[in-house]
Amino acid sequence: MAEITAAIVKELRERTGAGMMDCKKALAETNGDMEAAVDWLRTKGLAAAAKKAGRQAAEGLVGVAVSGTKGAVVEVNSETDFVAKNDQFQAFVKTVTELALAGGDDVDALAAASWPEGGTVQEKLVSNIATIGEQQALRRVKTLSVGQGVVVPYVHNAAAPGMGKIGVLVALESAAPAEALNALGKQLAMHIAAANPLALTGDGIDPETIEREAAIAREKAADKIAGKPPEVVEKIIKGPVEKFRKESALLTQAFVIDGKTPVQDVVAAAGKDAGAPIAVKDYVRFQLGEGIEKKQSDFAAEVAAAAGV
Repeated sequence: MAEITAAIVKELRERTGAGMMDCKKALAETNGDMEAAVDWLRTKGLAAAAKKAGRQAAEGLVGVAVSGTKGAVVEVNSETDFVAKNDQFQAFVKTVTELALAGGDDVDALAAASWPEGGTVQEKLVSNIATIGEQQALRRVKTLSVGQGVVVPYVHNAAAPGMGKIGVLVALESAAPAEALNALGKQLAMHIAAANPLALTGDGIDPETIEREAAIAREKAADKIAGKPPEVVEKIIKGPVEKFRKESALLTQAFVIDGKTPVQDVVAAAGKDAGAPIAVKDYVRFQLGEGIEKKQSDFAAEVAAAAGV
């Protein structure tokens, strides 16, 4: 059986809000598997839905840039938040995000792109590592474009112009005036930053995620479905799964500004007011460090080890 350390119990508690003893029991029941422990707590009604994508597990900056009808968002990591405030690091993020506008979604291709002052992006990054004295990494890039319309950028709690810890792009396809599209795009981008949708529509959500929700719904309804035929079981669990699908897809989420109107209805109304239909072609949301496991250090233990205690 995997060792259940205080650090992993603390991490699970921070992710789920469940009690310390419940977290310890969940990890014991799932042999220390963090994701399985989150699901175990949820089936027992002891935790809210996990928001793995919202976890900040690395430092650095997310940069956004737009030119014409194309936008780019890039994540560059550093070891500490102190470096993220460094002018040299911020200048690198700004330039590399602008360079990303000329390419696609291949981070290796971006790293190999020419740096304005000579060499490549990767060579400039290596130079920065040497001069700043801290490891840095070009982690990911995503671009969006429209044939007609706008791509609207947004940075939540910007650390500097065009960069911060959450960066969003919204691509709106429409013949409507740019002023109206930009106003709508900013509202939608702020919604995306806050609500963190999993996909544009329910059909776009990862099938594995949907199956995971179905398994949780099935476990929660165990008493109700015992002995019932398969078709009845599927009908019982369909409700919770569809609710999850609706609440997790951008176009069917309740708009954060009023808390009730579906985003797709907000977009339709904006198109009517602007005199031309508006379609949300796509969006992208990068949150710094999402999906990266951050090393946990025990400072007291490190001091003791250094002192030979």
